[in-house]
Amino acid sequence: MIEEKNKTAEEPDAAENEAESQADDENEDKTPQRPTYLFLIRHGENEWTERGALAGRTPSVPLNEKGKEQANQVAERLKVQPITAVYSSPLLRCLESAQPLAAALNLSITVEPGVLEVDYGDWRGGELKELSKRPEWKLVQIFPGGFRFPGGETLREVQNRVITTLERIRTEHAGEVVAVYAHGDVLRTSLAYYLGTPLDLFQRIQISTASISVVAFHRFGPSILAMNDSGGFPVIKLE
Repeated sequence: MIEEKNKTAEEPDAAENEAESQADDENEDKTPQRPTYLFLIRHGENEWTERGALAGRTPSVPLNEKGKEQANQVAERLKVQPITAVYSSPLLRCLESAQPLAAALNLSITVEPGVLEVDYGDWRGGELKELSKRPEWKLVQIFPGGFRFPGGETLREVQNRVITTLERIRTEHAGEVVAVYAHGDVLRTSLAYYLGTPLDLFQRIQISTASISVVAFHRFGPSILAMNDSGGFPVIKLE
């Protein structure tokens, strides 16, 4: 009893230390964590998208005039966002799309091979209207997760590498806002993952050229804030 009374404030017992530690842990758990935001942007229009051909990893495919205009419009829309980093697929059409935003924000572009276009193998360069006549085309539509492009990737492989890349980017930029420029199927398979949608239904997701999709990562998971946003509804053409 005498020892307890004579104990100074500088010498708390083990029980007090443990209680303080638990209180600190509880306070830390209650501290709100700032979300991380990824702006996922498809590159602008180019000659290949205009004529309905599968450019794939064809090098040196530049934006056409409309694509350049789209890239500038995206930059105008996003330059007000607190973006701290700009990532892009290594392909020219993505780098050209990312350049106006990077310039507006005075940021450099980080080339990211992990969001490179799908390796379509022997299908690269083909016209979509001709490829759609092949027997394998139906498999791409109804069971894409089980199809390998001849000499190329499976879409499951694509989804795995892209999600691994996006998870690394959002971890490295926790609490920040990041822009990532990539390709149509790359973004569609990624959004399917974050939506919790089976890969075999990813074809239902539309990603237009120069469209913006936004994923917010909160403490307990992702939420989709926008998808395929082009600044307005497209004009529906009845043909």
